[in-house]
Amino acid sequence: MPSLNTRLPNWLEGPHGVPHRWFLGLVAFVAATVAPLAAFGQAPSSDPSALAPLVVARADSAFEDLAAVPGIAELSELVVTTGTITRGDSVYLSLTDQGITPRTVYEISNALEGVFDFRNALPGHWYRLVQRTDGTILEFFYGTSALEGYRLYRDGGDFVAERHEVEMIRRVSRIAGVIQSTLYESVEALGESSLLAGDFAQLFAWDVDFSRSVRKGDEFSVLYERLYRKDALGKETYVRPGRILAARYTGGSGSHTAVYFEQKDGRGGYFRPDGSSMERQFMMAPLKYNRISSSYTLKRRHPILKVTRPHQGIDYAAPVGTPVWSVANGKVLYKGWAGGFGRLVKIKHDDGYVSYYGHLSKYAKNLEVGQRIQQQEVLGYVGKSGLATGPHVCFRIAKNGSYVNPTRLRTPPADPVPPQFENAFHSIRDRRLAQLDPTREVGLAEAL
Repeated sequence: MPSLNTRLPNWLEGPHGVPHRWFLGLVAFVAATVAPLAAFGQAPSSDPSALAPLVVARADSAFEDLAAVPGIAELSELVVTTGTITRGDSVYLSLTDQGITPRTVYEISNALEGVFDFRNALPGHWYRLVQRTDGTILEFFYGTSALEGYRLYRDGGDFVAERHEVEMIRRVSRIAGVIQSTLYESVEALGESSLLAGDFAQLFAWDVDFSRSVRKGDEFSVLYERLYRKDALGKETYVRPGRILAARYTGGSGSHTAVYFEQKDGRGGYFRPDGSSMERQFMMAPLKYNRISSSYTLKRRHPILKVTRPHQGIDYAAPVGTPVWSVANGKVLYKGWAGGFGRLVKIKHDDGYVSYYGHLSKYAKNLEVGQRIQQQEVLGYVGKSGLATGPHVCFRIAKNGSYVNPTRLRTPPADPVPPQFENAFHSIRDRRLAQLDPTREVGLAEAL
């Protein structure tokens, strides 16, 4: 079915026209068509030979076969409307321009109210509406990612609205390579998503400055989960990389190794082989980013103003709408417009530190000045407000009123593995490192 690319007029936003509060539905039926891929697929094993070379193919999302959906068998009696939200688009326009009546859109909106805030609709989200030929709504799905979305369906004469999560199948895999240009390009050259490179960089951020210190010839290896979803016909499709289980980076700053370990109740963290924590008082990055578009420097030519001046922060490029969180516990000091920073949030931390998060597209719901914030609590979402050439967050840290380089902060580390869990940690560590370091030597061709 066609999707709509019409931009949303200003008069449709806010209380006039159709409000955004009818956008939702359900992730449903997001089966992806994928080229054949050969992955490690084996469950974690202490035998390194159990892991095979990784080859990944790109996947394009598609909707599952309606015939496989329970309760929908007579396709000749159904009308199915699908679409994808584009920049400046609205669900109302997308649906009505495909012949769906405004009354039907309002019916969907009212039924989904309270389940999802339609004002959070973003480009790339998709929907699928299933109706009878008389216009009766049977199901409405609104997908927010490959993993989750919202579903509206009939139960007797009433509508039921619910959040829908795709059950993920986790498979352990490994990639290894030699840096030729950047970490991100090297990971993508191996066929994996740059999301894995971002997680890897964040994991070692306290030991390696990936914006400056990466050199050609540096080596990396990652043991991680690959997440798959299964469609109604039982076909598995690769979605994205999941949690990193163990990793190593070897370069000019030495060799750095990390292992993921859960102590209890699903709470885990990353530790060095000796049991010391990889984490510190401040997280290095305030989001999961694709790349660093601009580093901390005292001399940078501004891409818009065309003048050379200090850039005392780090620009993390990421898609619009990516959550931005606080790097440490603190209190909201400022929330509002701040000239070139656009929408800005400032968080006050202990010991005279203040962190800055600029160019946001919007703030987290109910965020207020004076509010206490926990580490990794969402403050807002990536945008390009203020003076920005593309979507990113400008992240800065000041100490007693003066900016400091976030990559060079040395704050106290978190607690090591507790003594009562040391034996369990040693067992997990040995198994993960055996998987991370197979007997074969890392070759240059792996990163080409």
